Amino acid sequence: MSDIRFGHGVDVHAFGDGDHVMLCGVKVPHERGLRGHSDADVALHALTDALFGALAAGDIGQHFPPTDPQWKDVPSRLFVEEAVNMVHDAGGAINHVDVTIICQRPKLASHIPAMCESLAGMLGIDLTRISVKATTTERLGFTGREEGIAALATAVVILSNL
Repeated sequence: MSDIRFGHGVDVHAFGDGDHVMLCGVKVPHERGLRGHSDADVALHALTDALFGALAAGDIGQHFPPTDPQWKDVPSRLFVEEAVNMVHDAGGAINHVDVTIICQRPKLASHIPAMCESLAGMLGIDLTRISVKATTTERLGFTGREEGIAALATAVVILSNL
């Protein structure tokens, strides 16, 4: 008997100073960076929340509070890896993840294969179980005005109830 769980995560970060953005653990060249307490990888933050959501285990801010200096400037892959460990500790397996990155720029199509490879390594799952997509908002809203980046993520986790 298995328990199939779905989690959903959303995150946003504003642009700030920098020469790249981190997305799905991949350094993407851009004339601005993202502001945040950690490396501001908006896609990994959304994915971390999706994994925590599938476990009904709160959110990223509860596990890694931005007020705690130990998380300052750390790679967001550490957050994902901790969420993966929690899935495994609960007797679960990650079945599928789907990440959507919303921004006008930078253009991401050429970076998506590397993002999928990066996630496969972090999650310990096959590339066929990972989807990363990018879209714009047709110049509408804060992402359309190039003020920041948003990300959505869904995770499917299977917990064994034997």
